[in-house]
Amino acid sequence: MRDFHFPGRSPVISAHGMAATSMPAATMTALDILKAGGSAIDAAIAAVAVLGVIEPASTGIGGDCFCLYSPAGSGQVYALNGSGRAPAGATPEALRARQVNELTPTSAHSVTVPGAPSAWAALNKRFGRKGLDEILEPAARFAEEGFHVHARVSFDWANSVGKLSKNEAAARHFLPGGKAPKHGDKIAFPALARTLRAVGKHGPKAFYEGEIAADMVKALNAAGGLHTLEDFANGLNVAEFVTPIQTRWRDMDVFQCPPNGSGIVALELLNILGGFPTPEQGAMSPLRLHRHIEAARLAYRDRDAFLSDPAFFDMPMETLLSKDYAGKLRALISDEAAMKQMPPAGESDLAKHKDTVYLCVVDAEGNACSFINSLFEGFGSGILAEGSGVLLQNRGFGFRLQEGHPNCIAPNKRPMHTIIPGMVMKNGECIMPYGVMGGHFQPMGHTLFLTNMFEFGMDIQEAMDAPRLFPFKGKVQLERGFSGAVIDRLNAMGHDCEIIDKPHGGSQGIFIDRARGALIGGSDPRKDGCAMGF
Repeated sequence: MRDFHFPGRSPVISAHGMAATSMPAATMTALDILKAGGSAIDAAIAAVAVLGVIEPASTGIGGDCFCLYSPAGSGQVYALNGSGRAPAGATPEALRARQVNELTPTSAHSVTVPGAPSAWAALNKRFGRKGLDEILEPAARFAEEGFHVHARVSFDWANSVGKLSKNEAAARHFLPGGKAPKHGDKIAFPALARTLRAVGKHGPKAFYEGEIAADMVKALNAAGGLHTLEDFANGLNVAEFVTPIQTRWRDMDVFQCPPNGSGIVALELLNILGGFPTPEQGAMSPLRLHRHIEAARLAYRDRDAFLSDPAFFDMPMETLLSKDYAGKLRALISDEAAMKQMPPAGESDLAKHKDTVYLCVVDAEGNACSFINSLFEGFGSGILAEGSGVLLQNRGFGFRLQEGHPNCIAPNKRPMHTIIPGMVMKNGECIMPYGVMGGHFQPMGHTLFLTNMFEFGMDIQEAMDAPRLFPFKGKVQLERGFSGAVIDRLNAMGHDCEIIDKPHGGSQGIFIDRARGALIGGSDPRKDGCAMGF
């Protein structure tokens, strides 16, 4: 239990249904859908559509989506991959012919055909009870009538002024008076409202064909993109149900979506960490943090080498998820000092080389939804299709132009994805949908959250509140909140620590306490949202 003398929030408890999102209005929307008889999937889609309006830097209908869903009493976890594909004309040769030698986040070449509308429709058709028109109407109302900007949304908006200024349409609609809206300012997106209602009435075909698709292709072509109407038409059925991947950890089964998402990195991390004894010094001790950093360095090394669209590259999945492989990697980690060199990706023999918004919903029946939808970087590509109000993601920035690399851009290929919903099962029942946002940080975030909660005994809210760190580009990026003594010890062990200005991600989770018939939710204080139930 937290110390009530200090700032913080308690976990939320309810009995009949719960939603946890990064904005209060989205959480309320999800609960309204549940109370009106909608399923957890219906509520999740309604909430994420609202987030795509009122938290526009993070997500939108022009983004991608992944989902894990566990129907009550089934013992099953279903995974949906709603990530879009590169245009048919996207080849390294075609890009070089246009003097494109590297992908940049604001380039039209970093825009893949959005997968979110296809994903929403596929999930709704299989697990929903409400029509898309009813589900998307709350978001359309916010877009049409306007909304007041929250504090974290304002912070992210201000940090993206440079990107939005590069696109005339985006600047007109997202920078009124040439400035980002401040906390409390009101803004509306009427064109987006029309698009949401069109998709609600006619389904995803209204997005991938006709006027809306033509508007997006026009905006992308004007920015130099290779996209065609045919590319968008082919995106209609891009979402597909896939077999989830999993690992056994501390008497639980942790599920993730398979590649091209990076959930495999989180599972590899858990496998490495699971063989260590729990440090007696506690969750914030240098030893615990050091082990986590080193395990992440090894797992992310494998991500950068192998993670790609499995339709184009045969990833060594069995090896990367193997407990034996994890044990060999664990043996490389010294409790005394950071590794100066690591073996090549997929190997564990040093002798060979000296070298995105997340939400979750549980309904009254116990159906559990873990749902993530993203534009990737803040405001995605910054390219706005003005007539339709669709801001386009930059997921293609996850591609490489290095020919021969598993993640090299290619026609109709999906890029390496960072967004990963999580699900924890125990004894054949779902006990927690959860997720941690934050781009590349997400596998690290998942494992920090899970170990905080299930290894170090924090409650769901404390596990989110705890300060975070992440090894990235040769540094260890720390949030404010770690003691000077801990930072000094990590530096002495060979880590190059730096305090960052922007915190790592945000998270939501709902723990299903079946013994007591309670839903216990947490929502990250790094965002503006909340968990609520009834």
